[in-house]
Amino acid sequence: MTLTADTRTSSGLYEKRWFALWSLCLSLLIVVVGNTSLNVVIPTLAKELDATNSQLQWVVAIYSLVFAGLLFTSAAIGDRFGRKGSLQVGLVIFLIGSVLASQAHSMMQLILCRGLMGLAAAFVMPSTLSILVNIFPPQERQKAIAMWASVSGVGGTLGPIFSGWLLGHFWYGSVFLVNVPIIVLALVSGGRLLPKSKDPSHGKLDPPGFILSTVGIVTLVFGLIQAPEKGWASTGTMLWFGAAAVLLLAFVGWERRVKEPMLDVALFKIPTFTTGTVGMILLFSAMYGAFFLQTQYFQLILGLSPLSASLRFLPMSPVMLILGFQTPKITARLGANRCVGLGLAILSSAMFTMRTMNANSPYIVPLVAFMLMAGGVALSVGPLTAAIMSAVPPRRAGMGSAMNDATRELGAALGVAVMGSIAASHFATKVAGLLAGVGGDDRETATSSLEGAVDLAERLTGAQAENLLNGARQAFLDSLHLATTIGGVVALIASVLVLRYLPRSVSHAGAEQGHHE
Repeated sequence: MTLTADTRTSSGLYEKRWFALWSLCLSLLIVVVGNTSLNVVIPTLAKELDATNSQLQWVVAIYSLVFAGLLFTSAAIGDRFGRKGSLQVGLVIFLIGSVLASQAHSMMQLILCRGLMGLAAAFVMPSTLSILVNIFPPQERQKAIAMWASVSGVGGTLGPIFSGWLLGHFWYGSVFLVNVPIIVLALVSGGRLLPKSKDPSHGKLDPPGFILSTVGIVTLVFGLIQAPEKGWASTGTMLWFGAAAVLLLAFVGWERRVKEPMLDVALFKIPTFTTGTVGMILLFSAMYGAFFLQTQYFQLILGLSPLSASLRFLPMSPVMLILGFQTPKITARLGANRCVGLGLAILSSAMFTMRTMNANSPYIVPLVAFMLMAGGVALSVGPLTAAIMSAVPPRRAGMGSAMNDATRELGAALGVAVMGSIAASHFATKVAGLLAGVGGDDRETATSSLEGAVDLAERLTGAQAENLLNGARQAFLDSLHLATTIGGVVALIASVLVLRYLPRSVSHAGAEQGHHE
């Protein structure tokens, strides 16, 4: 790499790299908090804005959906024109999106603002990892990636806590303003500490690849979210899935021919890269799908306030932080495949523990589930990230980082969509059986969400009201049990795949460092 004299040590390393890492982690924290902070607000949105289950899933999934769809293009822009500039532009857009979201007065406005924040995150997150890879030498990279991954995990639990406190004191839009001071701090520290870096050999951008990948992913998740209302086997749903398959296959075909692809599909011939990618998608699908439902369980079944509900997740943070920092040592002892396989098996046990929860469960039950989940994620994320990055040369670190981030966000979006859709379908079927003599809008409202069923029960009288209220709550629990069982099976399958195909030793992305201006 090329560094200016005032930033170079005698060994040619960037002397501020550890300080720069904390600035990168701060930027990463913004992205992760933005992804999880909305979960605790879901019941409030359902009440204040009359949101349906489909709208609630969209407002959560749109962030990850836009994020994942734009990652390869934003990473290519960063590699081509400069990663530091890409990072800072993303932070500014995130700031604008957060302020606009705080003033939204309809679900459509909020969904659009969340989409803008997802666009911003697509520029921020891949830049953090690609800069990290280029400023740390191979012997320090594993530790730096472990710290980066730990902050990512901690941010996932801090988001609901910040949101819960704000929601308890201010209007629902205030949860988005928590990002503002963090963004300002990240902009200032990044401007002073981060070096400029880019790929000097990067050629043209890939507009056709951008269009095909973005539209393909959007089409796929849209079909998943609409499936509960239209029917999984309906003509409309099958058309969405078919269109998604055609678009994504066209994307793969185009990327195989283009000279400077957004995604080098030849990487999938490398078992380490493919296993890391699949493992990350399945890990985040299970985790975020569980978060989506667990938050509603605390507030709608146990009747907790948003802050009290979010505080139930707090014990996950120290577990993820402490164990995450120890993951490089554990990986060195057990091997990457066993470390990740163990982590995914532990995550699976967390999901099955959630399956036992009911309206009378003491807090120790979800606490055990959360501790297991935190441990499983901490053991898995770092080695899986290293597996993905190990297949990509440092000069294309943006592409590797984009792939790593895309697997996380696509996994999160699919987890919310699939587990949320399965839960919603099961809930609607159960509640429909309780609505004899009820039709029209009342029937549609009651089957769309637990909040809608409770609202209808409050307007009914006698035994019918009591039966609907109790039956709807039990239907939600049954839906939670079904979804978490599926999540547990997915995590267990991922564990077996990783043990079989991920190598024991995962070398970190190339020895040479990238180009710095």
